Amino acid sequence: MRSVVQRVKRASVTVNGQTVGQITDGLLVLLAVGQGDSVNDLTWMVDKLVGLRIFEDEEGKMNRSILDMGGELLVVSQFTLYGDCRKGKRPSFSSAAPPEQAKEMFEKSVEAIRSYGLKVETGIFQAEMDVELINDGPVTILLDSEKKF
Repeated sequence: MRSVVQRVKRASVTVNGQTVGQITDGLLVLLAVGQGDSVNDLTWMVDKLVGLRIFEDEEGKMNRSILDMGGELLVVSQFTLYGDCRKGKRPSFSSAAPPEQAKEMFEKSVEAIRSYGLKVETGIFQAEMDVELINDGPVTILLDSEKKF
């Protein structure tokens, strides 16, 4: 699994002119599922997301997690994180999981994050979405379960 994690002051996702998810003070997570990703990848990713210490403490150091601050998450499915541009000019997405598998893993990831008691909003799987955000910092982190060791 891969994700781009952005610390945000606010973020929203719109489909066909309708806001389907929005948050304040938290994380925007663009999440992709790859071929062969397992429950172990999902568990690693969720644990990393909820424990990632990228929020400032009283001394201004990045020392607090989304759990520590009780923030919100907007999680958006984004298979294009598996775009491979090494050959040619058009990305290949052959490393991305098929839609059925990706949707199931995405939904399980959202459920797992919610199990921590956090507010989680989402986009709509496979929809054309407009994502807006006010990046806080900016702080942007890349996570990849294939590179966990």
